[in-house]
Amino acid sequence: MTDTVNRFYNAIDGAAGQSQSALVELFVYFLTVESGQDTATPKQVADCFSACDLVVPGNISARLSEGLKAKPPKYIKKKSGYKLQRHMREALSKKLGGETVIAQTSATLRSQEHKLPTGVDKEFLKEAVDCFEIGANRAAIIMTWILAMDHLFAYILAHKLTDFNEALSKDKGVKISSVFQRDDFSEIKETKFIELCRAAGIISNDVRKILDQKLGTRNSCAHPSGVTVNKSKVIDFIEDLVANIILKFPV
Repeated sequence: MTDTVNRFYNAIDGAAGQSQSALVELFVYFLTVESGQDTATPKQVADCFSACDLVVPGNISARLSEGLKAKPPKYIKKKSGYKLQRHMREALSKKLGGETVIAQTSATLRSQEHKLPTGVDKEFLKEAVDCFEIGANRAAIIMTWILAMDHLFAYILAHKLTDFNEALSKDKGVKISSVFQRDDFSEIKETKFIELCRAAGIISNDVRKILDQKLGTRNSCAHPSGVTVNKSKVIDFIEDLVANIILKFPV
């Protein structure tokens, strides 16, 4: 939770000037809206303060209880904890505005990063998400494509080299007839590489379609153009390749 709550806090306009009571409200919002919990407990709110290196109020329970008596009430009390009244939730959502969208989408991509085992792939994806978070959407897409291709190269070398080389030897449109190391793949155009992976039975037709589509997106981002690359496209791009390539074909 530490990373996601810090991104949420950093996205709040004037966060350092917020009162502790206001931060309690915001952290209840984070826990119940951003994180999808049904309710938030005083301890979970306190953990949010700690995760953001903020002084933890000594009376969080009392502040939440006082919110029940406000006119109109700020919270609803349930057995499992507290949740925001609708009017309060909507007011905070409006207050936070577009900045929380950035925090939410960043958290979405970081969740993809955490699915990868420790290693170079995870570090590379982390840098791709770093690019996204500073608004370098094209760079994020290009880096993720490089990661997906390199991961497939490693998978083929480790598990499917014979199958790939058999398909490659039958294709007269490629300069080489076999591969033995990563550098050999550079002799094969990416469109042809995807075709060969399908011909060798390494990927399904559905995965081929995903790769073809993502290659088109990568090509649009790889040179100056008037194409707008919005955040939703980056999220779709990264989530698709992580789920359907990197996690589906473990090395």
